[in-house]
Order: sequence, then structure tokens, then C-alpha cells
Amino acid sequence: MEERVLALVGKHTRTATEASVDPEVTPPNLVAIVILSRGKCGLTKGVTLYLVAMAVADLLVIIFYFILGHLNTFYLHIVFLIYSPGCKITEVIGYVAIDSSVWLNIAFTFDRMVAICCQKLKTKYCTEKSAAIVITTVSLLSLLINIPWYFKYVPNGCNLTYEYLSSPVWKAYDWGDRVLTPLLPFVLILLLNTVTVRHILLASAVRRKLRAQRNGEEQHDPEMKNRRRSIILLFTISGSFILLWTTNVVVLAIRQITGMYDFWSTPFFVADLMGTMLQLLSSCTNTFIYAVTQSKFREEMRNTLKYPFTAILNFIK
Repeated sequence: MEERVLALVGKHTRTATEASVDPEVTPPNLVAIVILSRGKCGLTKGVTLYLVAMAVADLLVIIFYFILGHLNTFYLHIVFLIYSPGCKITEVIGYVAIDSSVWLNIAFTFDRMVAICCQKLKTKYCTEKSAAIVITTVSLLSLLINIPWYFKYVPNGCNLTYEYLSSPVWKAYDWGDRVLTPLLPFVLILLLNTVTVRHILLASAVRRKLRAQRNGEEQHDPEMKNRRRSIILLFTISGSFILLWTTNVVVLAIRQITGMYDFWSTPFFVADLMGTMLQLLSSCTNTFIYAVTQSKFREEMRNTLKYPFTAILNFIK
């Protein structure tokens, strides 16, 4: 019965603890933050701010939601985090980090859509100042929206209150939260990418025709090459988000439609575990995406990894 209640009231799937992401993914996120913060990856300051903010949010998801939340229950046994108020604070920060990570992904996707599709708005919106405002707003809203989760437990412990289990207000809040993350972001990122892809295809076709008419034949276009490089990062990040959250969204839809919240004795149990594992994995894939798609990021990563050895050699000499 206790597991059924936890499955029913959990904000996100909680059953994949032992099948989740290895905490060794934390160092790559730290490396990404350090490299991107130096601003030497050939990206605009606005894009760099978004990527750093996303990396920080992903790191917080791993630390608070996975390590201090899930792993502490089974392996670490840090007493302060098991009892009030430690468990409450850890849970709220974990939820804030998840929402921030998801909505910063949406904000970054929207920023790139504006940069590609809306040239008049680009100069005003796609700036470092706008990125800072959006990141701050997303972070504050994520915090405010998730504060109520602190009060779903009894004042002097980490047991759920009767009001949380029975109140229509809490039920409405829980439903609204599930819509905000991940259902609405999932739809928005598909919509934004559809608009962006459509614009790119139309613009590319027109540009090829103009160049063919001007030069008599279609030649290598450096502008199109640069444009492809700039959108590869966007599509790999948003595509990764869609792929890794799909299972979680499908399982959530099945829960809400069928009312079957306890998957322990059903064929959906494996899908439930897999959905949470993939959701957490989405918090540690961006670093590898940067390394694969951005040559300057790879160069800066090599320089960062070589720096300690270079410093030691210079000291010896």
C-alpha cells in the first residue's frame, strides 16, 4: 500500500532508483560549465549563457534529485537528508532543478527559433541581456512553483499529510504540475522545432535557386555551411530531450488515462523504470553533444584536460 501511495503522489516517477544514472556523470557536467564559462567556443554570449545555465541545472538534478534524493535512501544514509527538514529541502531543490532544466531547454529552443526565423526580432531578443533575463525568470518561476511541495509533508517529519492525499486542491496542483513538466514542454519543443525546420527548408531552397541563377550553377555555399553548423547544436539538444523524455511522457499518459498508478505487477513496470532512467540521463547528455557537434568545444576540452600536466611540466622546467 505504501508503494502505491508513493507512486500515486510522486511528482515524477520514483521507482527507478537503482537503475538510474551513475553519479560519475557529474564530472562531465562540471567540465562543460568550466569550458563554456570561458567563452572560447565560438558561440555568442547569449547562447553561451543558455548552455551554461542548462549545464548548471542538469548538475543540480544529478546532485539533489538523484544522489541526495534517490541514492541517499538506499546507499548514503545521510541522516539529515532522511528526516525533516532535510528531506523536504532536497526534494524541492530537486524538483526546481528538473523544471529549470526542462524550461531552459525550451527557452534555448525558442531563442534559436527567433534567431533563425525572425531576423527583425533577432537583434533585440537574441542578446546576452535577454538571455540573462530569461534564465533568471525561469529559475525564479521554477522555485516559486515548486515551493508548495515542501508542505505536502507533516510539519515534524517526512510523512505525507492527509490533506495532500485527499484534498482536491492538491490534486489540481499535482495535475497542473504534470502538465507543466513534462507534457507542455514536450509539445512546445516539437512545435518550435517544426517551425524552425520548415523555415530552414524554405530559406535553403530559395537561396539555392538564387545562387544557381546568379552563378549559372549551384556552387558550394559557405553561408549555408555556417547555418547548418549553428542549427546542429539546437537539433541535437532538443532531439535528445524528445527522445529521452518520450518514454516518461507515454508512461505518464497511461497512468492518467487508465488510473493504474501501481505498475509493480504489470508489463509496464520495465517501461516505468526505463522512463525514469532516460529522464535522468537527459541531464548528462548535453556535454557529450557539445563535444560531438562543436569542434572548438572539443579543442577547449583537450586544452583543459592537458592543462594540469602542462602546468606540472612547466613547474619542473
